[in-house]
Amino acid sequence: MSRDPVPIGRRVAYLRVRRRLSQQSFADRLGKSKSWVDKVERGVRSLERVSTIRDVAAVLRVDVAALLGRDVQPTGVAEHREGVARIRVALSAYPMAFGRRAGREVMSVDRLAREVRQVWMTYQHARYPRLVELLPTVVTEAHRAHVQDPEVRRAAVVEVYRVTAALLVKLGEGSLAWLAADRAMSAAAGDRVLLGCAAVQLGQALRASARAGPVLLAAASQIADGTPDGMSLRGSLLVQAALIAARAADDRAAGDLLDEAGELAARVGDGHDRCWTAFGPTAVELARVTAAVELGDGPQAVARHEEATGRDGWRWLPIEHRAAHLVDAARGYLQADDPTNAARVLLRVDSIAPAEIRYRPAARDVVAQVARDPDAPPMITQLAIGLGVL
Repeated sequence: MSRDPVPIGRRVAYLRVRRRLSQQSFADRLGKSKSWVDKVERGVRSLERVSTIRDVAAVLRVDVAALLGRDVQPTGVAEHREGVARIRVALSAYPMAFGRRAGREVMSVDRLAREVRQVWMTYQHARYPRLVELLPTVVTEAHRAHVQDPEVRRAAVVEVYRVTAALLVKLGEGSLAWLAADRAMSAAAGDRVLLGCAAVQLGQALRASARAGPVLLAAASQIADGTPDGMSLRGSLLVQAALIAARAADDRAAGDLLDEAGELAARVGDGHDRCWTAFGPTAVELARVTAAVELGDGPQAVARHEEATGRDGWRWLPIEHRAAHLVDAARGYLQADDPTNAARVLLRVDSIAPAEIRYRPAARDVVAQVARDPDAPPMITQLAIGLGVL
């Protein structure tokens, strides 16, 4: 459902409050009446004269473009672009294919394992700006270590590529995310478990492509062992395949795959994070919410969301997982024509994982959609204006 841009009056009200001006003091500075200001902010009176708009912008100490919601540079865009550029350079330096030996001492196996753990934990805590800083160096060191000892350090290389792909998906860098995931698949060749790990991120990177589904199912079929790690990987792959099916409007396939994943999840249990998947019964229930949103069934998504977030397993999930789910829940509330609760969960995301809102384009888009709803609460409008998405 399309929405009109947020009214200029609401923007004036937000900026006035941010400047700690009462309606009366604002009116005095403009040479207008308090009633005039009130009518503008409520949308009863429009701002049409260029000279008046300029006067309002001057009193509020903002550019006219910012007041009108045009050409506002979104928060963090410059830093995001620079960080992605550095990651791209690190991925482009690919010495493994040429067998170039390291010119200096490489990281020990133990230290590289610690670096891998650090970057994964940084991702799961939704500290994306910090991860952007860390990854170029870690990717470079993983390349060098792989050349030195390909077999011993292969698992670490796969994990570095996995977390790189996961971050790039968050940042909306689909093509580069696919490259990192593909590199993970190549490095994992010959090892079924590592291939399963890499395929989880491949599914994330290619969720918009129905062609990825068979690849994920093929990878899942190769992981037939009943160990907790094996079941977690297999279940995660089934979840990714289900979400691809849901996006393709195949509700039956999505439901069957999630049911199969749910059976594995029941055996694994909640409160684990095997192979960095956070797979378990609650994770599968959250995936059902996302599938319902993809299928356009907002009421079902909302009902499942409210039930799933009441489970004990919800508190045990990584912050990133919870934040990403809440963004999907906001989409469900919008589909259910409930902008108030959509705003509530988005503000919750901004509280627990601000980078999920500020650096993830998909999340920023949802904030903008909610803020444009005439019935949206003022706080989400404030957040949207602060992000530069309105």
